[in-house]
Amino acid sequence: MIDHTTIVTYVLIVLGFVFIPGPATLLTMARAASSGTKVGIATGAGIAAGDVIHTSMAIVGLSAIIATSALLFSIVKYAGAAFLIYLGIRAMLDKAPIELNGGAPTISAGRAFREAVLTEVLNPKTALFFLAFLPQFVRPEHGATALQLAVLGIVFVLLGLLSTVVFAVGAGRLGNFLRRHPAVVKWQGKVVGTIYCAVGVRLALQER
Repeated sequence: MIDHTTIVTYVLIVLGFVFIPGPATLLTMARAASSGTKVGIATGAGIAAGDVIHTSMAIVGLSAIIATSALLFSIVKYAGAAFLIYLGIRAMLDKAPIELNGGAPTISAGRAFREAVLTEVLNPKTALFFLAFLPQFVRPEHGATALQLAVLGIVFVLLGLLSTVVFAVGAGRLGNFLRRHPAVVKWQGKVVGTIYCAVGVRLALQER
């Protein structure tokens, strides 16, 4: 199995990576601020589930296909970008009533989870990250490569989930406070929608 020095180094690098705000963090915080901590945590769990899928893809080699096929990479990239922009536009146009006493919009944690899974799976950059990053810590002399990749992937998923939960709790508490103010309620959907659209455009403009 993986030696202690390698796993400690890996954990430290991943901790630095997952606690630097990125697209996954922004999406989690946007959901938590607009719909509450529970929905934010569900979003983080969905992202973690998507990363489990990416880990599986890296193990079986599907990520390598995406990495070597410009057409497939573009299809996945633009599908993911379009989905994010769709979510953003829907958030901007959503007229769901919000109670000013701290109540959240009517979006279920299940829906947030499903959307987060799809968003993460449709991000080819994540697939390439797992394909390029995980093998750097694999040592053939330490045992089965697939098992090492699985362990590294699970560690990444758990640490990523930890970070999104932390951000979701913080953003959820802030959102509960902000939602008590009518002006914030009025513009909340537009701000959240803008974040989704911005992340979608960023994804669309990314190169391999």
